[in-house]
Amino acid sequence: MKFRSIVAIAKKEVFHVVRDPFTVALALGMPVVMVLFFGFAIEFNMERIGLAVFDGNKTQNSWDLQKAFTSSGYFHSSPVMSPALAIQALDEGRSHAALVIPPTYSQDIKPFSQSSVQILIDGSDNSSAASIVGYLGGIQKKLIENEFGRFREPVQVQTRFLFNPELNSRWFVVPGLAAAIIAILSILLTALTVAREWENGSMELLLSTPVRPVEIILGKLMPYSVMGIIAVFFVFIMSQLVFSVPFRGNFLVYLAACLIFLSTYLAQGLLISVVTRKQQLSMQFAMLSGLLPTILLSGFIFPVEHMPNFFYYFTMLLPARWFIKISRELFLQGASFLDILPSFLALCALFVLMIFLATKKFKKDVEP
Repeated sequence: MKFRSIVAIAKKEVFHVVRDPFTVALALGMPVVMVLFFGFAIEFNMERIGLAVFDGNKTQNSWDLQKAFTSSGYFHSSPVMSPALAIQALDEGRSHAALVIPPTYSQDIKPFSQSSVQILIDGSDNSSAASIVGYLGGIQKKLIENEFGRFREPVQVQTRFLFNPELNSRWFVVPGLAAAIIAILSILLTALTVAREWENGSMELLLSTPVRPVEIILGKLMPYSVMGIIAVFFVFIMSQLVFSVPFRGNFLVYLAACLIFLSTYLAQGLLISVVTRKQQLSMQFAMLSGLLPTILLSGFIFPVEHMPNFFYYFTMLLPARWFIKISRELFLQGASFLDILPSFLALCALFVLMIFLATKKFKKDVEP
């Protein structure tokens, strides 16, 4: 393998990129736009949840109960005249939850005895229902402290959230979102540009030169790797300035993981373009093999540990799974290189595998 040949192929690719403003805009502009757009749009914390309230007691105690809900900032209450109207509000989608306070509520409030109210939750929206149930625990605890503060519980459980004490969903989303955007962008960059060469007929000329397939692949990957790293810098700056996501790890380790991750997906895009040789087909394969698995199976939204066994082991073949794990551990936990070493090695193994497959397919085209 000759380094000069790789550099020559890389220079040729740079000229292609410079003459194509669309590719430059796609590589440098799209990551920033998508991080800003989806970073604000994807929000797991719910606020001002519609709450239909039937107050059958109408006392100071029932008012305090309603205030405990509305003062949390999570609920926006609207009074109704009967429990049936509360259910109707859920049916019509005007509320996600309903609070039904019985007429005997204030009489039942006594220390070491139970008083009950009814909470009706719209279960058709699973994620919203889970969030509402989660909020209810905090409201119940606050209510008990207000009503019976002088009585101490025999065992006091204190809960602390490490690494993300406010449970800010953007701190969780943005590091994973950066991985998803870089993944799909990397595949598209090489899949489209190489497929264009196949369609224009210039790839045959390149393959007729003495340059070896692996040199062509590495030379083509180099310029896009540099562009990808620049895009990573942009995304990193956005995460700090716009979303205030803390970065507690080593930036050089993060950069090395980004480079391996980028190169893996660039090689995957190259493999797609070699197999399909058509821009339109390459884009479809890139979306299917890059975007959907990265969004749904990498742990970006759904934890891979909770997936069925087959899909849990299948996700080990996805570079995004390992990079998202590395990214979140470096951003939020301040993990050391030894902490992320298993994920880093898995990423390296996938990189070698993808380069091998792309080179093997290229070689078949040169030497049928």
